[in-house]
Amino acid sequence: MFKRVLQALVVLSLTSGAAVADPNFWKHEWPETDFSNTSVKHWGEILSGGPPKDGIPAISDPQFIRASKERGIGPTEPVVTVEITGAEPRAYPIRYLTWHEIVNDTVGNVPVAVTFCPLCNSAITFDRRVKGQVLTFGVSGKLRHSDMVMYDRETQSWWQQAVGQGIVGQMNGVKLTALPTWMESWAQFKERHPDGLVMAEPAFPRRYGANPYVSYDSSQRPFLYNGEMPPHDIPALERVVRVGDRAWPMTRLADIGLVREAGVEIEWQAGQASALDSATIARGRDVGSIRVRDAQGRDLPHDVMFAFAFHAFWPDGQWMLGN
Repeated sequence: MFKRVLQALVVLSLTSGAAVADPNFWKHEWPETDFSNTSVKHWGEILSGGPPKDGIPAISDPQFIRASKERGIGPTEPVVTVEITGAEPRAYPIRYLTWHEIVNDTVGNVPVAVTFCPLCNSAITFDRRVKGQVLTFGVSGKLRHSDMVMYDRETQSWWQQAVGQGIVGQMNGVKLTALPTWMESWAQFKERHPDGLVMAEPAFPRRYGANPYVSYDSSQRPFLYNGEMPPHDIPALERVVRVGDRAWPMTRLADIGLVREAGVEIEWQAGQASALDSATIARGRDVGSIRVRDAQGRDLPHDVMFAFAFHAFWPDGQWMLGN
């Protein structure tokens, strides 16, 4: 069913996108956004993902419960783990981020935005402090190279989620600081932090735990993407671990378990379900969990994203193929 809906949306968006890929069309919805200040060279790259501005509601006041009290999350379900010195560890379940995509929170003294773009499988946590102010992020409803375009409520600037950089408005060219967080299974988080904190179910009428993108990561082509496919015969929707401008294919990591090269250590561990496979996230096939550390054993910022997205945003990036 999802594939048929996906195909219809692609046709609709591509046939109408060229006509409306113009800031003059968007100004009625974004009157405070400075479209003259932009790094976007071709407005046709930006398409509507379907929902309007805030049609996917970001969360800005998340509630938490103790991990030991949580009963509804399956053991293999993915969570984004945020561990900041001086604060209790927190888990942000993908079962919620699938439907909200952004959670604005404060962990210890650090204001963070925990983000997840299902269409790119990209889960990155950013520091929300920019130029002396704390920004609050929302979902614009726009996609660029199939990746979520975020916006901040303070300046109404647009931001590219996969790269954490402003692309339209006052914050054009400004980079967000990515934090060293990671995706792992709920069981893996609980094993290390049995009394840690986990985000409680938001008070929205959503089918939490369901995957609205059934079999998406088995598709041949990504949603609303017209760019080049990855090189080296790597499937467009294969997961890769991105560290800076380098990408390690997940299949390689799963085969050998541990890689030490280019100054980083990447460890693969079985036990995490794909959030983009089965109709129920907890039943998704095992795609494994990743930890990325430097030579001193410190966690590093990274992303586990689809190969097409890495190629789109890092066209000159290095593919770590091990041969």
